[in-house]
Amino acid sequence: MVRNPLTPEQLEAGRRLGAMLREARGSASLGEIANAAGISPETLRKIESGRLPSPAFGTVVALSRALDLRLDDLAEVWRPSGLRVGG
Repeated sequence: MVRNPLTPEQLEAGRRLGAMLREARGSASLGEIANAAGISPETLRKIESGRLPSPAFGTVVALSRALDLRLDDLAEVWRPSGLRVGG
């Protein structure tokens, strides 16, 4: 099965995800967080830079745990702007 290319909106959501993760990482090293999440530093670098805009769910879960972020907060980056749950 061939995967369809990501839409511009999905690519932008990936950039927002990367920025959120980078901000949450703060002064912690890329290697430290990658190790805590069980992924390679290169994978984390790609996610943070937006070059990997659609990481696997398990990777997002591992990063949420390593960075002490709620999955709901990470999921918000995928919501089209202006749309919020309940309103």
